[in-house]
Amino acid sequence: MQSVRTLIVGAGVSGLATAAALPPDDYLILEADSEIGGYCKTVRRDGFVWDYSGHFFHFKHPEIEAWLRERMQGQRVRVVEKRAFVGYKGRLIDFPFQKNIHQLPQDEFIDCLYDLYFARAPRELLGPHEPPPPPPANFKEMLYRRFGRAIAEKFLVPYNQKLYACDLTRLDPDAMGRFFPHADLTDIIRNMKVADNTSYNSTFTYPEGGAIEYVKALASAVRPEAIALSEPLIGIDLASRVARTPRRELRFDRLVSSIPFNRLLALAGVDHDPAVWTWNKVLVFNLGFDRKGPREPHWIYYPDPQCVFYRVGFYDNIFDTDRLSIYVEIGLPAGAASTARGDGSVDVGALRERVLADLRRQGVISEHRLVAEHSVVMDPAYVHITGASLAEHARLSAVLRQSGVHSLGRYGGWTYCSIEDNIVEARRLAATLEAASS
Repeated sequence: MQSVRTLIVGAGVSGLATAAALPPDDYLILEADSEIGGYCKTVRRDGFVWDYSGHFFHFKHPEIEAWLRERMQGQRVRVVEKRAFVGYKGRLIDFPFQKNIHQLPQDEFIDCLYDLYFARAPRELLGPHEPPPPPPANFKEMLYRRFGRAIAEKFLVPYNQKLYACDLTRLDPDAMGRFFPHADLTDIIRNMKVADNTSYNSTFTYPEGGAIEYVKALASAVRPEAIALSEPLIGIDLASRVARTPRRELRFDRLVSSIPFNRLLALAGVDHDPAVWTWNKVLVFNLGFDRKGPREPHWIYYPDPQCVFYRVGFYDNIFDTDRLSIYVEIGLPAGAASTARGDGSVDVGALRERVLADLRRQGVISEHRLVAEHSVVMDPAYVHITGASLAEHARLSAVLRQSGVHSLGRYGGWTYCSIEDNIVEARRLAATLEAASS
């Protein structure tokens, strides 16, 4: 039986970043796929460069960006000021919608402003002895409480229902954390005269070779022979600290996993309630056309329930190229039938035709000819962060840590985070593990 000090499961950003932060003779990485990258893979087809979905990097830590760029010699990295819009009833509204309600037709603007004002319940509207309302119980209630009925029902509720493919009352009020574009009444009024639509990703970077270039940069700090491709984890004996793959058994001192947390629990034989862990899946179409499309947006959000996709991103406007190159995202429920099929599988062909029809209806394409395409189903895509998942993740993570097993990343942490967050978390965990063993 082979022994390894640190066994890492998953050769995506989190796994590679963990290995890169450990001593070089310390680890072995198991990767079920035949190549590294996880969802940060890049596809090249007929002159188009696409990712599995839009993976754009917005750094809060300059030292991490510098470290990555040092390992991307010869790769031109574009720095882009984001231009994002909401496609609403045939017009483009600046994103975030809630800060730009003044761009709506007058009657809709008045509805939004009126409902917003009274939803915020200024103190003077409460009786002198009336206590403030309790905190919102779920994500949907938070949207109504913060922004009022009109803003919630015109954009925030329908868009997020399309994205998460679930009833929003299931989600924790803070399910999107710092990534949700909150705005108070003062922000919204001020934005009517002095536009300020900054957000966590107002400026982003993107390499001309696609998101895989960042993955390669991480991998450059990892021993190639320490990455075992096409070797999935199929079981863990926590008591003896032994992991099994189809090829071998591996004794480990500690195990770091970025696979979905519920899957890790099952592989480790940890008793848990599967109903706690829910998620959506996302069908991504990457489409290349023979001519240019809209020239301004980097991406557009679509709340209309009759439109099959929730977002379209424009690679050609990032790369400044002369052919329309887009990614189109469709949120689908994970466990139930996603289309007319009854087995939960995705009818990619039927959805492709709906996508092309809706792109025409939304004015993204007209006489364009499709010349290249690619599609992928991301499953899981966005996890559903609920009160139960937060509590159970904390409890069961403690159980796993007692046997030297650590779970991290978007899926291992069952959370909503950026790619940079994954790198920060991986480095922090590596430092903690090294400090504990020294």
